[in-house]
Amino acid sequence: MTEINGGTIIGERLAAHGVRHLFTLCGGHISPILVGAQQHGIRVVDVRDEANAVFAADAVARMTGIPGVAAVTAGPGVTNTITAVKNAQMAQSPLLIFGGATPTVLMGRGSLQDIDQMALMKPLVKWATSVRTVQSMGSTVDRAIEIATSGTPGPVFIEVPIDVLYPESLVKEWYVRDSGLEGVKGIAATAMRAYLQAHLKRQFHQPDLHVDLPRPDVRAVTSLADDALISRAAEAVRNAERPAMVIGSQALVNYTPDQARRLAEAVEQLGIPVWLGGTARGLLGRFSDIQFRHKRGNALKEADVVIVAGFPFDFRLSYGRAISAKAKLIAANLNGSDLLKNRRPDIPLLMHPGGFLEALAARVPGSPADRAPWFERLREREQARDNEIAGKGSPATEGVNPLGFFLQMEQKMSDDAVLVVDGGDFVATGAYILRPRGPLSWLDPGVFGTLGVGGGFAVGAALCRPESEVWLIWGDGSSAYSLAEFDTCVRHGLAPIAVIGTDASWAQIAREQVEVLGTDIGTCLLHTDYQKVAEGYGGVGILVTSEDQVGPALDEAKKVAASGRPVCVNIHLSSSDFRKGSISM
Repeated sequence: MTEINGGTIIGERLAAHGVRHLFTLCGGHISPILVGAQQHGIRVVDVRDEANAVFAADAVARMTGIPGVAAVTAGPGVTNTITAVKNAQMAQSPLLIFGGATPTVLMGRGSLQDIDQMALMKPLVKWATSVRTVQSMGSTVDRAIEIATSGTPGPVFIEVPIDVLYPESLVKEWYVRDSGLEGVKGIAATAMRAYLQAHLKRQFHQPDLHVDLPRPDVRAVTSLADDALISRAAEAVRNAERPAMVIGSQALVNYTPDQARRLAEAVEQLGIPVWLGGTARGLLGRFSDIQFRHKRGNALKEADVVIVAGFPFDFRLSYGRAISAKAKLIAANLNGSDLLKNRRPDIPLLMHPGGFLEALAARVPGSPADRAPWFERLREREQARDNEIAGKGSPATEGVNPLGFFLQMEQKMSDDAVLVVDGGDFVATGAYILRPRGPLSWLDPGVFGTLGVGGGFAVGAALCRPESEVWLIWGDGSSAYSLAEFDTCVRHGLAPIAVIGTDASWAQIAREQVEVLGTDIGTCLLHTDYQKVAEGYGGVGILVTSEDQVGPALDEAKKVAASGRPVCVNIHLSSSDFRKGSISM
């Protein structure tokens, strides 16, 4: 009979919660988790860096509404995830991170890779716990998923020592071998054997006592107080002549694709001019009569009613000052601190922003006819900005104009395309032009602004949408963080199209640094053959050095990806000052 072990329990509980993928970089401390996951039908995807395991899990969480899961080995494996875990915390992504650990009897005694992992991870997650008995493993995983997805979603860390993962008989052998007791006699040896036997019995047979399992911050989507506030918000919207709405990533947290489509219908029904940010990009598809992408600041200063759904009043909204003081401000957020930070809304709703918008749409029949002048003003500005961008996209005399490139890419992307963006200047330029095709089809780092998410995000996106085009937009600086994940894509049959904008510079920093401080120190790169690096990992590489090569290169990249091979298009860019003055604080 197969012995029960912690890895098997983890696999069984994850599968019961609908988890389909587990991301990892292997290590002896965590091998039973990988085996247990595979035994229960979960696809195990091994990547080339632990950070990318967490980034891939983050992508899955955002695109499916199901918590993403990563398992990493002890010590350096755990510490390598720190930036990715913090990024997920700030992006409010529900994740489970399993971290291997030294045997429980050797903790703090100088064992291999033995550090205080809990002290490192606690500030980065909603809950961090260390499992010390096999019988408590299942309830811990269940509670971790509940905590990760409830209230304001976020990552959870579960430390799993090696001796609660492997079978009891094997752990018993290790105890005897590594303790040096084999063949040894005497009172001390007898006492040590008794201690180890008692410890082993507790680990594998002690009933689950539900120790260190806090209640999650569950809150109903609406309450009676919320209902009254929603009614007030509906009245304000019905009477507004110049309403405006900003929807952020939090409006879609824990949402499945079907729920995202339902939310899109509610937003369309409201008929309010809307600007989308973060994961909410693409909510209304490629084109919508109520969606705007430019001149948001002007509109928020002129609006008489502003709805902010799932978007904190941080630097992106000028700490609340971007919105007119005369406007009636309605805001919905899962996090009470974010809801009130920097500016207090006239109508604050502590609830899921997506649920609020759906409830609001049920009470507002549509846009009154007298808003036509407001829409006309906004559309004139939108068209003027689009014309300005198109005018700056003319062919360059040397290299490729980044604006012109994205104008061509926008026309080449398929109707089911998913966009992953990882970089500074090049990526932000693309954000002005590229139109996500549908809900949950845009992945950016989030408010932390982390570079290096691209490889992991692309792996997760390609697994979630195996029939779709996955486009990864990289700056040449950011690409080096995770270009090795081409190897992961080749081994696991994933075929994203990576586009690297190469200007041999950390351009977003260099542009301002040179002008203000008079030096480009620390910002210079080379025109590296990134496409050859991708080829070395088994992908296909394409080099573009002139404008006339852009169209054929994109067509070839689409063809290669459709055949099942990942492809890297390295584009040598011309200089551009399109985003001059873009550094934020």
